[in-house]
Amino acid sequence: MKRFFQVVEKNPEKALKKAKENDEKQDENENENETNKEEPLKFVTWNANSLFLRVKNNWSEFSNFITTFDPDVIAVQEVRMPAAASRSQSKSAPKNQGEIKDDTNSAREEKRVLMRALSNPPFGNYRVWWSLADSKYAGTALFVKKCFKPKSVVFNLDKIASKHEPDGRVILVEFETFRLLNTYVPNNGWKEEPNSFQRRRKWDNRILEFVHQNSDKPLIWCGDLNVSHEEIDVSHPEFFSTAKQNGYVPPNKEDCGQPGFTLAERARFGTILREGKLVDAYRFLHKNKDMEQGFSWSGNPIGRYRGKRMRIDYFLVSEKLEEKIVACEMRGQGIELKGFYGSDHCPVTLELSPSSNSQNEDPV
Repeated sequence: MKRFFQVVEKNPEKALKKAKENDEKQDENENENETNKEEPLKFVTWNANSLFLRVKNNWSEFSNFITTFDPDVIAVQEVRMPAAASRSQSKSAPKNQGEIKDDTNSAREEKRVLMRALSNPPFGNYRVWWSLADSKYAGTALFVKKCFKPKSVVFNLDKIASKHEPDGRVILVEFETFRLLNTYVPNNGWKEEPNSFQRRRKWDNRILEFVHQNSDKPLIWCGDLNVSHEEIDVSHPEFFSTAKQNGYVPPNKEDCGQPGFTLAERARFGTILREGKLVDAYRFLHKNKDMEQGFSWSGNPIGRYRGKRMRIDYFLVSEKLEEKIVACEMRGQGIELKGFYGSDHCPVTLELSPSSNSQNEDPV
């Protein structure tokens, strides 16, 4: 993990640039000395619901989990760290979504706290990429162990090198034998408004186009996908099917209910799985409903959502990788949010076997 923050000298830009150059040289030396492994096999996805707050309040527990599981890749959503200001003199210039804001005292302090946490074990063993929103909203991060060298990293579904998706919702990394897509999918919303149903429909259409156009290499798609595909994926299907906000009922019955569990969203998600030839890794292994540990999101312990849970965080893998799925687990349990580390989402893990050669071996 690059440590961009040292004591700020008289010329902070020069100091930060020098620190960055030193860290890049250090990374190069570390990579030269490390034995390069083949492809990542162990993955974690987690909606942190503000990475800075997790660092302040829950970091030791989450660090212990990462140390124990020892993933090769960590995909994080809803990091909620604002993007850095552009170096352009124009106030209207777009933000630098690949770097964390540090142009105010409070922003510098928050970044310092976060980067210090990420420089310590076990996170110092990873290289990190950011894709951030302009404010403390949404955003994603991807941590990859330094012994793995991605062929490319982009931040949009169009694979345009210089472009980030709005709100930093995408990080796409390509390895030798597969691509990994980390997404924080927009919430469907409750009402037919420009930033609600229509935004989600547009997103689903773009994802469908993406999986069609990128079938040349197996895909691992992970993150907070903000949809529960089947009734088995929610704790209380009737509650979520009839949920309303302020009594509003959409004119189309397929848009009724809890965002993430409307018939329209579920149908589109099924189309993406089917046409993209994708396998839901968790459901592939766990056929039955697990009321204790089968959900990744849990409602507030106080109020009408107490005990109401959904599985909206996924690992979807190409059918070509199906036989390599060893394990996929929800790492939290119960309405007490054990294993959620302060978020309203728990981590989800995926493990793949090293190769498919075993199926060709002589069993004798």
